[in-house]
Amino acid sequence: MTQTQTPPQTQSQTQTLVPSTRHPGHEKRDITLLFAGLMITMLLASLNQTVLSTALPTIVGDLHGVDQMLWVITGFILASTIMMPIYGKVSDLLGRKPMLLFAITVFVVGSVMGALAGDMQALIVARVIQGIGGGGLMILSQAAIADVIPARERGKYMGIMGGVFAFSSVAGPLLGGWFTEGPGWRWVFWIALPLGILAALATILFLPTHPRTDERRPRMDYLGMTLMALATASLVLVGTWGGTEYAWSSPMIIGLAATAVVAGALFLWVESRAEAAIIPLHLFRDRNFNLTTIASLFTGVAMFGAISYLPTYLQMTTGLSATVVGLLMVPMMGSMLISSTVSGQAVSRTGRYKVYPIVGSFLLALSLGLLATLEWDSPTWLVCVYMAVMGIGLGMSMQILTLIVQNSFPVREVGTATAATNYFRQVGATLGTAVVGSVFTSRLVSLVAGSVPTGTGPQDGAHSLTPEVVNAMPAELREVIVHAYNEALIPVFLFMVPLALLAAVALFFVKEKALSTSVEDQVAAEVPAEPELVAARAAG
Repeated sequence: MTQTQTPPQTQSQTQTLVPSTRHPGHEKRDITLLFAGLMITMLLASLNQTVLSTALPTIVGDLHGVDQMLWVITGFILASTIMMPIYGKVSDLLGRKPMLLFAITVFVVGSVMGALAGDMQALIVARVIQGIGGGGLMILSQAAIADVIPARERGKYMGIMGGVFAFSSVAGPLLGGWFTEGPGWRWVFWIALPLGILAALATILFLPTHPRTDERRPRMDYLGMTLMALATASLVLVGTWGGTEYAWSSPMIIGLAATAVVAGALFLWVESRAEAAIIPLHLFRDRNFNLTTIASLFTGVAMFGAISYLPTYLQMTTGLSATVVGLLMVPMMGSMLISSTVSGQAVSRTGRYKVYPIVGSFLLALSLGLLATLEWDSPTWLVCVYMAVMGIGLGMSMQILTLIVQNSFPVREVGTATAATNYFRQVGATLGTAVVGSVFTSRLVSLVAGSVPTGTGPQDGAHSLTPEVVNAMPAELREVIVHAYNEALIPVFLFMVPLALLAAVALFFVKEKALSTSVEDQVAAEVPAEPELVAARAAG
């Protein structure tokens, strides 16, 4: 690579957009309206992840696909994971606004397809399309905040964003339960239509458009995108199919594992030479990025592996309705809302942030250990207490981890860095839900088949079990099914405890850097570093 000397060419090597550098020029009203619009977008993304939870048992039962249940969740997470780094990098090059509008549109299209799905295959395709759009919603919302809010003040905004996620996590299961028992489960998808329209309008009206600094069309890293998608998909399929659909020693699993390794190695080689790499390798030269990414990966496995299947477990074991089970999630999400908001405010007030995700990771480990002690007849209040502990831990961790990464890189790379760390978190989430779902489903089918006398259970075995079907069974048969659900899922929580502890250990070594107090200072500070960055990329 020939090192250029002129300022315009140097800029084109690193960033083609002018970040918003005039924070004082933004009126308070403009910032408020922009933030309100981004909260709607965050609500659209986070509500989708939770509204399905209480409706899922009924959906898969109606569509006769309990054995494919994990793909309803995994398909979305896999697609969104692959798209996250792409959205982050492309938005750094072309701007947040067009990419966010694209993401919202695709997400809404996938939601309409889900509402119209007639079988499990159509539903899974719809969830994948939702994921293609959903991968950009949270990432671009977080990056847009960083464009106009300095790091020191960003903590309270990120805390409120975490509160939105917590709110949706409460509202989602409640809405899912209400839709399931009322107008029907298809409304869990239709609800995205009005929210998507509001999010698109807010984006059009309030999100500023930043001009390009050069006339040259940015070069997209299409080869890097392809290799990253191939490596990610292969890795997830190994976790999903290994030991269930195929033996671990089968040619299919070995082939997928080899594909993941080869594609991953080629991806690193391509990224080291790409002009506009999807995940620039110089990010990994920053200690805080590496440690936070490790913590995010482990947290993602533990968090999503637990949360994705708790509502299903509660419906089946307690016999309660979907709506009531949604209410049982309130302690967890309420504590998450409070801890996220309080910790965000504390960070903005003191400028100190390292301690919060460390404590949060320990609390996550504690909650998983407590959940692993549950029995099928444990009192519901005890389950709520354990979930509240988990909520406190997650609220202290998730948004602060994003802030640490954003504070480690210049404004021009915020989208890329934010997307990169969230990508690895979602890889963890994908593996967590895939592995937990795979183990849970295979164990459940096996336990039901081995425990239920022939001719006394549902015709399709465990594949057509819904809460209504289980509740209508004779007491003895219902107890057998409930025992199977407990034995299939609960022990899995214990295996996730070490991951949360490893996240806490990694965060001990994070260097607490000072948070900038203005966006102008951030931008000014990065200008002298441009030549060094170009040289580093050329060398790397």
